[in-house]
Amino acid sequence: MDASQPIYLVGGSKGGVGKSMVTLALADYLKRHDRHAVMVETDTSNPDVMKALRDEMMCAAYDLDDADGWIGFVNFCDTHRGAAVIVNTAARNQTGVARYGGTLARALAELERQLVVLWVINRQRDSLELLHIFGQTFPNTVTHVVRNGYFGTPDKFTLYQESQIRKSIETKGWSLYFPDLADRVADELRSQRLSVHRAVETMQIGQRAELFRWRELCDAMFSKAISAEGAAHEQ
Repeated sequence: MDASQPIYLVGGSKGGVGKSMVTLALADYLKRHDRHAVMVETDTSNPDVMKALRDEMMCAAYDLDDADGWIGFVNFCDTHRGAAVIVNTAARNQTGVARYGGTLARALAELERQLVVLWVINRQRDSLELLHIFGQTFPNTVTHVVRNGYFGTPDKFTLYQESQIRKSIETKGWSLYFPDLADRVADELRSQRLSVHRAVETMQIGQRAELFRWRELCDAMFSKAISAEGAAHEQ
């Protein structure tokens, strides 16, 4: 295994933007593309994503509101050097990132890992403001902004489209569009705490057909973010 597997941090720093769905989709993508991955859950008060994935990959939970949680997280990344690390962040983690995120930032070189951020946004201004704050802790990170299709088509994300943040993001990363999943299927995933892989095996034929449609669109999105090196462009 390559020791330089990335850390994929799914962020957004507020609730309701769709971080959990992006994390589930990313775990499914890596699994189907034969990428060994482990998962870190930082939403310790509501660890639904970890509960959905724990039968399929090594999972651990760390509270990133305090220094001890960051120490444990970094040590976990060190222990599992041969695996990509998927991090599902909690809505409240912005303060912890600002206070203690330097623990990870300073360890990246020794870990021989790149931090790749998938920043999930809705159409509101605070999504961009929180991204700017996060970037101050991790200034050299490759960041991809993920516009969640639940909130509308790409042209509806006017604030982001017209922002200086977008221009900065696209010097190294991508402006991505995460496809919307039918509410009936998404609700079943959440309520039953299913991974995408498990849902494909257990859901009824209509729901499975929708999952396959959504999966194909997710694949197209992730293939850009995960294979991207250097400058990128808007999708």
